[in-house]
This record gives sequence, structure tokens and C-alpha cells, in this order.
Amino acid sequence: MAACQAMAKENPYRTAPLATKSLPPGIPFIIGNEGAERFSYYGMRAILIVFMTQYLLNADGTAAMMSEDQAKGWFHLFVSAVYFTPLLGALIADGLLGKYRTIILLSLVYCLGHLALALDHTETGLAIGLGLIALGAGGIKPCVSSHVGDQFGQSNEHLLSRVFGWFYFSINLGAFLSMLATPWLLQAYGASVAFAIPGVLMLIATVLFWSGRNRFAHVPPSGLGFVREVFSGEGLRALGRLTMIYLFVAVFWALFDQTGSSWVLQAQHMDRILLGFEILPSQMQAANPLLVMLLIPIFSYLIYPFIDRFFALTELRKITIGMFVTVIAFAIPTWIQFQIDQGLTPHILWQLFAYFLLTSAEVMISITCLEFSYTQAPKSMKSFVMAFFMLSISAGNLFTSAVNFFIHNEEGESMLAGADYFLFFTVLMLATSILFAFVCRFYKGKRYLHAEIAADPKM
Repeated sequence: MAACQAMAKENPYRTAPLATKSLPPGIPFIIGNEGAERFSYYGMRAILIVFMTQYLLNADGTAAMMSEDQAKGWFHLFVSAVYFTPLLGALIADGLLGKYRTIILLSLVYCLGHLALALDHTETGLAIGLGLIALGAGGIKPCVSSHVGDQFGQSNEHLLSRVFGWFYFSINLGAFLSMLATPWLLQAYGASVAFAIPGVLMLIATVLFWSGRNRFAHVPPSGLGFVREVFSGEGLRALGRLTMIYLFVAVFWALFDQTGSSWVLQAQHMDRILLGFEILPSQMQAANPLLVMLLIPIFSYLIYPFIDRFFALTELRKITIGMFVTVIAFAIPTWIQFQIDQGLTPHILWQLFAYFLLTSAEVMISITCLEFSYTQAPKSMKSFVMAFFMLSISAGNLFTSAVNFFIHNEEGESMLAGADYFLFFTVLMLATSILFAFVCRFYKGKRYLHAEIAADPKM
């Protein structure tokens, strides 16, 4: 506790948000950092399935490719780890170092993970690289998103929802560019270059975030006060209420993140000629971030205000609608796979339509959960609650990973082959959506925001 107090006294930065009705001055640095960091993460992730099934080597340099079920198992286990380590990052940020120092420290670990993937293409190099990236990428996740919220007080609270939209827009701009470029780099220049470029972008993201240090509000860590609030009656009640929501949201992520695994493998068997160009299977993932950038303003300024004219569109109602849209979205690849199983070659536009529906669901669920999680978190638990939300993503991917390892039998065949695999997840999502629509009616929440200090006219 004394160490945390000493650190707070030595802190040369502003420790509370400004009392201003305009945007906080540090927001551009956070959004720029997020765009570059997401380029690095999604670029690396976009080629993982292809790398594991086509490029993986033994120590002697000979080919050692994984089966499709094994690759999907590894992929979702990695994504699960990325969304489990936010708990560690939140504990360090809220209890010891603060968000800014935690982000800088773990960003350097993140860069080392990219370096390992670029240099070693064996299963050992894959495990080390993915482990470091899971620690770095996951550890900074709750810190960056809650650091956005820390810049706001009651005077500019009305801008918080809009800035979280811009924050999500920057995520998807970086993801879109990387998902187009990195598969091409893999095909044209090999795995070393394809993994190195995202590493360079992560280094740029780290430098950009460091450059904004004098413009941020650096809310100090709470030390043991953080632990006390987590285990206080109020803290436990907040976590209990949110757990009820996150358990259902986990099923959404079990389906959504398959755009990086089963959907990529499915696209390999489709007609991918579009406007005279052949799209690489892993490049189809770029449809998601592009659609997010297009749909965020449409939902914010057209669809949500239109629905609000008929009934109050609360956060939980947005999430509920998004879950039912997810059911329809996943029914499409189920139908596509049925056609492929019959020996047909469906056009990639069918999968693009599924991306449109799934991305619409993501806008309603993921962005809403970010804002909802921040406002429902007690003041000294902001990063921890953001990490707690990300556990829903981890749990969803861990479930999908377990399914894929379980259905892979000793003969190398799948017990949920073809369309049955997609149908299983579609039915699961339908049952989840119906139950969630009933359960969320009993949620009773509370909003928490930080106090303000007077604005500096020079800022």
C-alpha cells in the first residue's frame, strides 16, 4: 500500500478527467494506438489457420502441418487465452502500476511474441509466440478500453458512447487493412515477412501511446483498496449481475470467432471470384471490419433512433436483438456447407451475406457490452470489469476449442462433419437467445462515473 501511495505522489501526470464539454485531449493518441495494435493482432490472427495447415515445420525444416480440427482447436485455444489474460492485466493496472504503465510494459511483451513467430516456424515457435502475444494483447485489453473511459467525467459523459464507437471504428480499420494485406504477404513473401509486419505495427502502436502520456488522465491504481472493493458487497453484487449477462454473451463469441477458423476453411471450397478477382480464403475475414466501419454510423444515427421511436432501446435490448440476428447469420454457413457436402460450389457472396448479418449482431452486442461494462463497474474496478467481460470471449472460444478437439477422433475423422458442425452451433445460439431474452428482464444495474477537475484553458 505504501509503495502505491509513493508511486501516486511521484506521478507527474494529471490524475482525473477534465471538466470540459469537449473531447478529452488524449483521445486521438488512444484511438491511433488502438488502430495500429489491432492491425498487428488481426494480421497475425488472419493467417494462423492457413499457417498451421500449410506452412508449419518440424525442427529439421520438413513439413508438419496440422489437421483442420487440430488447427481450429489451437486457434480457439489461443483466442481463449487472449481473452483470459486480461484478468492479469487488470489486476496489475488497478492494483499496482496503473493503466498507462501496464499498457507500456505488456506492449513490449506483445512485440516479442511477434518476433518469435517471425523467426521460428515450428510448433515450439508457434507456442512461444502465441503465448507471448496472448499475454501482451490480452493484458492490455481491459486497460486500453477502460483508459478511454477514464478520460471522461460528468461534463462530457454524453460523448462517451460516441467515442467508444470511434474506438471500435479504429479497431476495425486496423483489422480491415491487415486482413487484406497479411494473407497476401504470406502468399507472396512467406511466413517470416507476414508475421514480421504486424510486429512492426505493434511497435508503432507502443510509441504512439507513449507520445500521448502528457495529455492523458492517469487515474492512479487503488492498491489494496481495489481488492477491498472487488470483495466488498457492492463489488461482488456488480460482478454477480454482470456474470449473468456474460454467460450468455459467451455463446455469441463461440460462434463469432469462427470467422477466423471454420469460415476460412469453408471458403476454400467456394467460388471466390468476385469482380474478376480471386479472393484468398483468409481475406474474407476483412469483410467483418469493413462492415463494422460502415454499420456503426448507420446503427448510431439511423437504426437506433428509429427503433427508439417505438420503444426504449436499452443496452440489454440491443444485445438481445443481436443474439437473434446471430442465429440467422450462422444458419447461412450451415446451408452453404450443406451445398458443399452435396458436391456443389456456392459463390462467396453467400458467405459475405452471412458476414453482414453477423457483423450487425456484433455492433449490437460487442460495442454495447463495452460501454455497458464500463458504466456498470465501480470506480476502482474499471479495468477488472472490462477483463471480466473479456472472460466471456475466452469462455466462448474455449468451448469451441474443446468441441473441435473432442470431435477429432483417432482415425483423423470428425464426429461433427460437414453441415452438422454448423447446425450444432446454430441450434445452440437459438436456445441461448430465447433464454437470454427471458433472463435479462430481471437485471437491475447501477452506473458509476469518475469525479472531475476543472479544465485547463490551455488544453
